[in-house]
Amino acid sequence: MNRPNPVPVAIIADDERLMREQIISRLKDAWPELVIAGEASNGREAVAMIRSQEPDIAFLDIRMPEMTGVEAAKAIAGQCHVVFVTAYDQYAVEAFDQGAVDYLLKPADPERLKVTVERLKAKLESKPDPMENLLDQLSARLGSVGGGVAVKPKEYLRWVQASVGNAIRMISTKEILFFRAEDKYTRVQTESFEALIRKPIKELVEELDPDEFWQIHRAILVRVDAIDKVSRDMRGQQIVQMRGNDEKLEVSRSFNNLFKHM
Repeated sequence: MNRPNPVPVAIIADDERLMREQIISRLKDAWPELVIAGEASNGREAVAMIRSQEPDIAFLDIRMPEMTGVEAAKAIAGQCHVVFVTAYDQYAVEAFDQGAVDYLLKPADPERLKVTVERLKAKLESKPDPMENLLDQLSARLGSVGGGVAVKPKEYLRWVQASVGNAIRMISTKEILFFRAEDKYTRVQTESFEALIRKPIKELVEELDPDEFWQIHRAILVRVDAIDKVSRDMRGQQIVQMRGNDEKLEVSRSFNNLFKHM
């Protein structure tokens, strides 16, 4: 890299198009003069783009098909500053502690992104760190073997794309109180609004972290740490109520064991 460039240049690599668009949109707000030279949907594209565009910064999703963000960072070692993007705290914290300029957790929070921008501005005059030790450790944790084939642990949904009126919103699972099947749709309920998705409950059960969401009825999934109280109605039926929402959610008999000590 022969710069720093007169204006900072970055590339974005993530296999999820909506995540790329979200980061780019928020970078425009937090760092208007930053030029986005390109978007890559996997690690190999990212490496080719970095070699041809010579950006100052690469935002690399840690988990991407064909070549992970960690493998891409190894391939371009020291050619630009790297910010890892991940849905997993354990990788992110380690990345930052051991040499990456910064990390971003999905979905990127605007205020947190401003911190990243300030750290990047402070680093742009210095030579990018090749991060050998960090990348070796992250590779081991990702389970990389030989030619880049990785055995991946199960990844759970961390955000949901849902319709709110005529708009599409990206909703973090941490905002969601519960999912409830309604006719052809599934309602996504937060404290402040409701949205609709087409995905049925039976698919969500497979895609959501079971430590985060419990199924209490064939038509209802609740976020465990948002449960306010569980009571019984006149019939002796268990009823769940969520913080910030008055709706009463019935626990079907098949799931009574979740609250068996009541």
